Amino acid sequence: MKFLKGRRRWRRRKPLEFRQIAPNMVTSGNLLCGLFSLMLAVEGRFVPAAWLIFFATIFDGLDGKVARSLGGGTQFGLEFDSLADLVSFGIAPGMLFYLVSFRGVLGILGAAVSCFFVLCVALRLARFNVVHIPGPFQGLPSPAGGLFAASFVLADAVLHPAAMAVVLAFTGFLMVSSIPYANLKKLTRRSADKKHCLALFLLVSLSFCLLGTAAPLFLFALYILSGPIRFDWGQWLLIPEARNSQEAVSKTR
Repeated sequence: MKFLKGRRRWRRRKPLEFRQIAPNMVTSGNLLCGLFSLMLAVEGRFVPAAWLIFFATIFDGLDGKVARSLGGGTQFGLEFDSLADLVSFGIAPGMLFYLVSFRGVLGILGAAVSCFFVLCVALRLARFNVVHIPGPFQGLPSPAGGLFAASFVLADAVLHPAAMAVVLAFTGFLMVSSIPYANLKKLTRRSADKKHCLALFLLVSLSFCLLGTAAPLFLFALYILSGPIRFDWGQWLLIPEARNSQEAVSKTR
């Protein structure tokens, strides 16, 4: 009888444990992509290292969806996700940028700029975990900042090291700023404006057709510039009814 009772308890616990472990397994994929990116960058294989940073975003987007679908999101999972993001979108892009643009040219200044970028990613993630503000993101999201840095490698954009240092430092500053950036997580099929979504799809498709591997750099540059000019992609992609309801809710807070 004790054996049967223990077996029943194990069956009850198993689904709960799986719901908690599954999202963390997906997050591990994010972390591993960042680690492999670092290894490849040190070996001088810069383009595959940049692609791995992009692959990390797939796992970063899936872990939250898996947690919500299984109902197993935990505080541990949130902290683990932030640590994985720090590696994949902070340390890996910072090291990649240093090895490609700064090493042997800017000396200690290049190392300082790369470290500043990583520090800004860490501060951005810590602030996001502590301060939960509904609506747009406060500051540039760390995945967008890391992908923007990796996009320079994919595009083979050759700029003066001083110019690259300014770009990386400015990207880090945007992450710790309070400049609002579009949050597309609440965009659904019902609330999405089909015409605007089609226009965005055509823009992305034309960018890849005309620019090739330079398309990510162009697209992320557009997103980054949308913050300072106060253009909210999330609001633009909503139908007027959903946009008005969100604005009304934000005014009441």
